[in-house]
Amino acid sequence: MTRRRRALLLLALALLLAALAAGSVRRREAALARALGPSRLVLVTRVAVPADAPLAMARPLLRPLPRRFAPPDAVASAAALDGARAAVALPAGSVVTASVLRAPGTVAALRIGHGERVAEVVAHGDPGSIVPGARVDVLVTRDASGTRAGATVLALEDVEVIDARPAPPAASEVDASDARVDAALRVSVREAVYLAAAQSFARDVRLLVRAPGDRAGGHAGLAVDERLR
Repeated sequence: MTRRRRALLLLALALLLAALAAGSVRRREAALARALGPSRLVLVTRVAVPADAPLAMARPLLRPLPRRFAPPDAVASAAALDGARAAVALPAGSVVTASVLRAPGTVAALRIGHGERVAEVVAHGDPGSIVPGARVDVLVTRDASGTRAGATVLALEDVEVIDARPAPPAASEVDASDARVDAALRVSVREAVYLAAAQSFARDVRLLVRAPGDRAGGHAGLAVDERLR
């Protein structure tokens, strides 16, 4: 075999391997896109903003995010930020959610005790019953993951509502009659951290109103999985 023929053979082999590699990458990308599912547009902060700063300082922009990873209360309209402030400090690249929006003069002026925190959550619940002074239980529903079944757990009991207002339906809502509420809850530090994680990672958060004077407890941690047992 001449040197020229050997060079042509090696070039053809290299082109074939490159085509096979490109095809493999395309198949992997398609499989990943199918696994992630459809996306939705959400507002993401370009720069960090401190707590109680105007959210306009974050210079948010719209970016696509897989729907399964988008928080249920993710904000997709810059108009919702008019006059709003950040309830907590937000680093650059944060998804803007309804739970981090603070209207002027609302929760910031509330008095809280030593060791208490104000946790703002957007959850399913009756806006007519979830009002300042009401007490609620918090249900959190998580998706199945690996061998772990999805489940709904009674996460918190007898939590005081210190501020509440109706929340707009999420873009992914199917049943518009399933109302949601934007509520500020008086909780401990640990409970505040749990609720922040639930807002970001749980499939659903729901508030159940207690009857006036009902302070009974002892059922926290009760869970029912997707097999209803």
